[in-house]
Amino acid sequence: MDDGSKKRVFSGVQPTGKVTLGNYLGAIKNWTPLQEQYECLFCVVDLHSLTVTQVPAELRKNTMDLVALYIACGLDPNKSALFIQSHVHEHAELAWILDTIAYVGELNRMTQFKDKSRKHADNINMGLMNYPVLMASDILLYNADLIPVGKDQVQHVELTRDLAQRFNARYSDTFVVPEALLNKAGQSIKSLQDPTAKMSKSDPNDNAIISLTDDADTIRRKLRRAVTDSDTCVRHGADKPAISNLLNVYSLCSGLSIADAEKIFEGKGYGVFKDAVADAVISVVSPIQEEQKRLLADKAYLEGVLKQGAEQAESIARKTLSKVYRKVGLIPRIR
Repeated sequence: MDDGSKKRVFSGVQPTGKVTLGNYLGAIKNWTPLQEQYECLFCVVDLHSLTVTQVPAELRKNTMDLVALYIACGLDPNKSALFIQSHVHEHAELAWILDTIAYVGELNRMTQFKDKSRKHADNINMGLMNYPVLMASDILLYNADLIPVGKDQVQHVELTRDLAQRFNARYSDTFVVPEALLNKAGQSIKSLQDPTAKMSKSDPNDNAIISLTDDADTIRRKLRRAVTDSDTCVRHGADKPAISNLLNVYSLCSGLSIADAEKIFEGKGYGVFKDAVADAVISVVSPIQEEQKRLLADKAYLEGVLKQGAEQAESIARKTLSKVYRKVGLIPRIR
């Protein structure tokens, strides 16, 4: 961790569902270079996952799988704090304080709350509504300057900014007002079956996503079944959403530009193109899978990483929450 001279970055992923190629290309892959420029905290946001009913044993397994995946994807515990959200109790405590300045109307307007309420109509709980406030707590607890997000999370960062400014105006300057850090390259990875929708790990159609746990044969099969556009030209454009999506995937996995990819596949059919996309994806995913498997076999190492990360995060969180408690008028406990 840094001495405070660098700007601070915070981000996290829920340990639910299958982490997709879209999650990797749109988020996790882009965190690695941030470690060289910023002070970074990367969290497994397990408390957020409880807004939907979880199988406890599966949640525990998914959490450790995700920690191992972070490291397998290039996150370095010696450069960034890697930790589990519930290991730092200050997240939940600050969320309660922020709840007292968050308005029901603004939480009702959150797009993800509306979407998840439709998908989980039998379990519209208060945690689902308060999800953005807990996310704001995650960010403000560390006075993070920059928040790497996709377009679908910008609204939550805007709410975080509003809550920070509202608290600062009421109690004096306390929180850094964060900014969203958008990744323009990977944020547009779409479903293989519906190129108008984001590739989502909650998609009920397994053929719509590539999971980072899919083997080579499965990846190739899914890409061969991916929807295409009406003609047979491998070209990027607004009128060709399906092929444009596959070109984005190919470019990000191969390191070649979209323009170079278009030249390579000029005059070639979709079958040849899809197999090349599969080759590029497999070349990225296979080493990650092997490293994740190796890490999961070393439980002591992962527990050590989590202990170190929680201690690093807590040292910042404790100071922030103490300041917040003092400003709102709570009496500190005598030690």
